[in-house]
Amino acid sequence: MRLSNKKTVISQLDWGLVLLYLILVLLGWISIYATTFQMDADSLLNLTTNYGKQLFFILLSLILIVVVLAIDAGFYERFASIFYILSILSLVGLFLFGKSINGQTAWYTFGTFTLQPSEFMKLTTALAVSKIMSDKMFDIKKIADFKNVLIVLVIPFILILLQPDFGSALIYFAFIFVFLREGFPVNIFYALLGLILLFIATIKIGITYTLILSFLLLISFYFFATRREPLFIRKYWHIIILSFVLLAGIVVSSNLFYKKVLKQHHRDRLELWLRMENNPEKIRELKQSFGFNNDQSIKTIASGGFSGKGFLEGDRTNGKFVPEQHTDYIFSTIGEEFGFWGSTLVIVLFLLLILRVLQKAEQQKSDFSRIFGYSVAAILFVHFVINIGMVLDLLPTVGIPLPFFSYGGSSLWGFTLLLFIFIRLDANKANEL
Repeated sequence: MRLSNKKTVISQLDWGLVLLYLILVLLGWISIYATTFQMDADSLLNLTTNYGKQLFFILLSLILIVVVLAIDAGFYERFASIFYILSILSLVGLFLFGKSINGQTAWYTFGTFTLQPSEFMKLTTALAVSKIMSDKMFDIKKIADFKNVLIVLVIPFILILLQPDFGSALIYFAFIFVFLREGFPVNIFYALLGLILLFIATIKIGITYTLILSFLLLISFYFFATRREPLFIRKYWHIIILSFVLLAGIVVSSNLFYKKVLKQHHRDRLELWLRMENNPEKIRELKQSFGFNNDQSIKTIASGGFSGKGFLEGDRTNGKFVPEQHTDYIFSTIGEEFGFWGSTLVIVLFLLLILRVLQKAEQQKSDFSRIFGYSVAAILFVHFVINIGMVLDLLPTVGIPLPFFSYGGSSLWGFTLLLFIFIRLDANKANEL
């Protein structure tokens, strides 16, 4: 790239997004430092410490950013399929050469460093989805076209689920927001939400009460439909019967899935999250096992109050009350040391970043850039909501990182590439017709 082109790219960069990225990464590193600092460490870049390694990862991220911005914007669309295939091969290779940690075969090891391919798979899947959906002949409402996109999502979903890493696999549901933007039937989205609610209701109140409530809702719906159209039942009796049978089948299947497919620790986590256990002794037992991290995380955040205890002054953080606090539970460090106001600031920064990406996505001239922008926003949003919801015990524990905050080179590099490829695409829109 010629010097004049470099100046053009730099002048077209969205510096607001760049600034938000830098602030979030800095706050993330400060939080990691607070959870893992060692008084006898001689350097911030001491690679024997987690904060030293993370600083090294951040420095490498800056190099990645320069490379991403230096490459022609069209490169990412042209080679989207190649990137996707290579990422799939990297996931398959884990079953031959991967390292198992805590029961998950999700990493390659290089000395003291590890690499998690699933963190990059999200990026390459977003590129592949954007390429397929940006084709002029693509119509998401056509089954044949939607099937192609679904295959691109299902392959990494299954491979990641086999590791097993349910949290990372869950992120692929984020693409439904992209589909909705591109014309996916909203009724199908509501149907999926209904399935989730039926599953939760079946677990929480049982098959009998779920069926009774569901049937009453259906009867009420058909009653009002009859009021509007007197011949409704006569015209659609077969659909009405089918809806009752289908509803009963979904509820029964949900119960079977919960009891026969999910493992005991999955059921325990769901029961703890849904507050299903009434026995105080059993509740304490669950909180000391599957719910231990959440319980300690909530106590740590609550101890910070409104203003927080101050940087490096969090006694629960210093006491290592939250296991692996520097990874998935990093937000609890913010809560204790910087309090409600600090936590609110972090949430606001994430929302500003996501909303800015969405705004820029709508301004794109090419379909590929717009769809990729929505993919970036959707992935960041789902990570942000699930991680913070998990830490606050509003959602079940699934184990996914908080973007730009949680410790780990793979996570940081994956999110950095995801965001800055979009920033590069956005900077190129001035050159597009």
